[in-house]
Amino acid sequence: MNTKTIYQPNTGLTDRDFTYCPGCTHGIIHKLIGEVLVEKGLIDQAIGVASVGCSVLSYEFFNCDMQQAAHGRAPAVATGIKRVRPESAVFTYQGDGDLASIGLAEVVHAAHRGENMTVIFVNNAIYGMTGGQMAPTTLIDQKTTTSPIGRKKVGAGEPIRVSEMLAAVPGATYLERVSVHDPKHIRKAKKAIEKAFDVQMSKQGFSMIEFISTCPINWGMNPNDSLNWAVENMIPYYPLGVYKDATKEGGDE
Repeated sequence: MNTKTIYQPNTGLTDRDFTYCPGCTHGIIHKLIGEVLVEKGLIDQAIGVASVGCSVLSYEFFNCDMQQAAHGRAPAVATGIKRVRPESAVFTYQGDGDLASIGLAEVVHAAHRGENMTVIFVNNAIYGMTGGQMAPTTLIDQKTTTSPIGRKKVGAGEPIRVSEMLAAVPGATYLERVSVHDPKHIRKAKKAIEKAFDVQMSKQGFSMIEFISTCPINWGMNPNDSLNWAVENMIPYYPLGVYKDATKEGGDE
């Protein structure tokens, strides 16, 4: 009897079970990155830089060399790695508390220098690991442990839109915001990751993929409701799409 392989384990990830909370989309994002690295033949030359926050655990799950960075410093660490190992596929894996707060300067300057790296930015609008505090990306009127009556524009300002901000940086080459709330968008997200690594490996400069993600536990929702909340509340403020494409074949958008 002839058999056909429909699915096989993702060798871009280790055999460890994920330790993320139920319904968290870090696992989906990890899976996509692992698949892309394997399918592009990059897994053996990939070096990831883990940030601080829930994503700190990513070094347990990616089946490639991983480096831990201090809070917010992943782009700076990745800069050093890429300059010493220019043939490697270097990426950072960062949450919004890490990248959009303490590490904002690092990512802006890495983009400004046009560092030939890929940044994976997971935006769930909250500090997840430390108990659900307000993040730079927390939405107006969104309740957190440090904004129990909701974030207010007066005093806290508007939530930071990182992709839009970096689109104004001359050194940035490719920026796209994606989501993983349903199969259609998961497929689109994978294509964005593929493009980002293509940009890096063809030496065209800095790329970042921003993921709209969920945090069911700190949002106080079940996984399904958290996906719906992200679609109804986060995506209208953080629209999906390509924010800059200055690749040789794409032109600046």
